[in-house]
This record gives sequence, C-alpha cells and structure tokens, in this order.
Amino acid sequence: MLKAIVFDFDGVLANSEPLHFRAFRDVLAASGVALSEADYYGRYLGFDDVGSFAAIAQDRGLAWDAAFIAELTRRKAVVMEALVRDVSVLFPGAAALVRDAAAAFPIAIASGALGHEIRRVLDRERLTSCFTAIVSAEDTPSSKPAPDPYARAVVLLNTSAAAPIGPHECVAVEDSGPGLESARGAGLHTVAVAHTYPAAALDADLVVDSIDRLTIDALVRIAAR
Repeated sequence: MLKAIVFDFDGVLANSEPLHFRAFRDVLAASGVALSEADYYGRYLGFDDVGSFAAIAQDRGLAWDAAFIAELTRRKAVVMEALVRDVSVLFPGAAALVRDAAAAFPIAIASGALGHEIRRVLDRERLTSCFTAIVSAEDTPSSKPAPDPYARAVVLLNTSAAAPIGPHECVAVEDSGPGLESARGAGLHTVAVAHTYPAAALDADLVVDSIDRLTIDALVRIAAR
C-alpha cells in the first residue's frame, strides 16, 4: 500500500530546466566553454550542479579542480536566482497535486537542485510546509543516478512516521532516466512525467504526459502492484 510520495523538483514540479540550461550556458560562456541545448538535455541534465560541471570538464579535457568547480557552481546559483526572481516556475497543476498529496500522505522531495533554490520556489508558492522532508544536492554523497537521494528521503520520512515506511511503500515522481534509475535503485515504485523527455524514452511503472494528468488514485494503484 502507498505510505509516502517522493517528488523530483526540476522538471517535475518546477518548469526550471530551461532556466538551468541558460544559467549553465552563460556561466560556461564566460569561461570560454560553449554548451548547446542538445548537449545539456542529452548528457548533463541528470547531474547536480557540481556533477554537471565536473562532467563537462571531463568531456572537454579541462583541468578544473574542485575549487574552480565550486566557484562555477556559485556563479551559476547567482544567475539562476536572477532568472527565477519574482516569477512562478511551477508547472500547471503542480501546486494542486502537492497540496492534495500532502493532505493524504507524507511527501518529500529528492532533487539534485540546491536546497536554497528549492525552498525559494516553495516559499514563494507557500508549499514548503507540505513537505515532510527535502533532500537536495548538498544532502547526499552521490547524486542521481545513484540511489542516495531517494534512500535519504525514505530515511527522513521515517523520522516522523507513526509506523515504518519501506521504500516499496513509496512512489517516486520523476522526469528523467537518471532520476528513475535512482528511484528504482532505492526500491521505490516510479512514475514518469514527460515534461522533459518523450514518454517513449521513459521507463517507469506509469508514464503521464504532464503533472496535471497525475492523480492520487493513480499513485495508490502503482504502489499496490
């Protein structure tokens, strides 16, 4: 039976992947590195910011050390903050689903985004209190596609649960292959939202076209399989 729901953030609740691409592109351009939209979505989207910059450096044969990657990550966060300032980036239907889900089950976020970026959006939309746990890029030793983010979310959900919650009693809502791999690796059921990639490219227990097509009843049925 379903006991908890864990949402990815960028690409599932927030229509922010195009903004992340712009921020990466602009920061990299200032360092003389070109990043195409096709490369971003095809190669780097599944990583957190540090992982993306590290993968870009490896792919381009660039000798960027950890300190420089940390500085690029800081610059990218500044650009991202400017892009989302005073605008709603939620997908249509996302806020309503979050509120409905929180009224029925404990819910969490497992994301490769920075914690302050997630909370800034949720605070603006008055959704932060809906979540029992928020796992962000800083909270796990490995990012997606490793299972760490979802495994950590389940641990945090259990800290305030009246009864134990097992991974097989949770459903993850994702938008990318690496995210789905992470959720499966942690033992969760999976739902994919085809916001970022075509439905045919997503391997999940259920695939929906958009977040506003997803219902609590559908999530319950997935967990009952």
